[in-house]
Amino acid sequence: MLGVKRKVRVETERLTLRPPMHGDFRAWTALRQASAEFLIPWEPTWAADHLSRKAFTNRVYWAQRSIANGTAMPLFLVRRADDMLLGAITLDNIRRGPAQAGTTGYWIGAPFARQGYMREAIAAVVHHAFTTLDISRIEAGCLPENAPSRRLLEQCGYKYEGVAQSYLQINGRWRNHVLYANLRHDRRGKTDIG
Repeated sequence: MLGVKRKVRVETERLTLRPPMHGDFRAWTALRQASAEFLIPWEPTWAADHLSRKAFTNRVYWAQRSIANGTAMPLFLVRRADDMLLGAITLDNIRRGPAQAGTTGYWIGAPFARQGYMREAIAAVVHHAFTTLDISRIEAGCLPENAPSRRLLEQCGYKYEGVAQSYLQINGRWRNHVLYANLRHDRRGKTDIG
């Protein structure tokens, strides 16, 4: 499928989920900059040029290649009412063959947190992955102390599966992560993190 042009656009009640475009640079940079204090504790350390035009251009080209190759589906959350960029969600590390799996990662700008936007986006991406991409398992991980993210995953049908030691470098340190998975045909009972 190399070089195949794939269009990805997912609509929800309030959002359009679409790949990043070069014209998003200013909105993306402004939102990331304004939300830095909110985002940095949960993310890998930002590179020195994280907010530069060159880094953003590389991000757009990576998104285009990943979608064309079927290895990832990086999408921006754009509120339809006013075309405002709210955050991003990626179905990444898409594995085919016997696995038929992928991993979700996401972030939302501080002004838009806890308003149901990310829940709407995750539900739409999960539905798209199961019905359009024929994915069977979608994984996610977050820091154990990130209770809002854990609740969000559970609200979207993800089930707790365990802890991965030193899973990712977050804010400059190797950190354990709690792992979740959403299965297309899930027969496991409801879990509750309390």
